[in-house]
Amino acid sequence: MAINKSEIIKSNQKDAKDTGSPEVQVALISGRINHLTEHLRDHRKDFHSRRGLITLTNRRRKLLNYLKSSDLDRYNALIVKLNLRK
Repeated sequence: MAINKSEIIKSNQKDAKDTGSPEVQVALISGRINHLTEHLRDHRKDFHSRRGLITLTNRRRKLLNYLKSSDLDRYNALIVKLNLRK
């Protein structure tokens, strides 16, 4: 299960040159989180990757908190689009 960065960026960007908006960043991080989760299902004792996963989840949470405080509509749309729990 490889991460296709260009597809993720194209599906979440606002315009043609948008690669750094919070929506794109959260989508890319979510792809990496899903990839690491699958890896850790096979390699349960890989604690270095587990630490990276925890770091990524914290970074995604911070970006989502920023988006929630700045624009609630964009936050809700992103949560629904990425199928996140909140």
